[in-house]
Amino acid sequence: MTWTLEWASRGACKASTADDLFVQGSAQNRAKQICGGCPVRTECLADALDSRVEFGVWGGMTERERRALLKRRPNVQSWRRLLETARDAHLGAAAGEVTGSGTTVPPALDEVTVAV
Repeated sequence: MTWTLEWASRGACKASTADDLFVQGSAQNRAKQICGGCPVRTECLADALDSRVEFGVWGGMTERERRALLKRRPNVQSWRRLLETARDAHLGAAAGEVTGSGTTVPPALDEVTVAV
């Protein structure tokens, strides 16, 4: 997959306004719901993390959640690479992919994003 900003045109938020995604308080939970089933959620979150975007909901995470994740994982060089690998592993596990040792690949993307 090529990672460019072309993913933005496929985002679930494309019909939303900036006012819907750059909110505070409990409105952030409504904004995060927009991201719930988004087909480019991984690309969006990776771009926000790699670019250190400070405001708004991106990839289903608020600025506070992204800051906390960046603080917990300061050695990550490329969130794009990490999240892409985790997503692929998760999709493989969801499809029942089995490794050479006979174990199912763990859902690494969930470990990265849910532990916020």
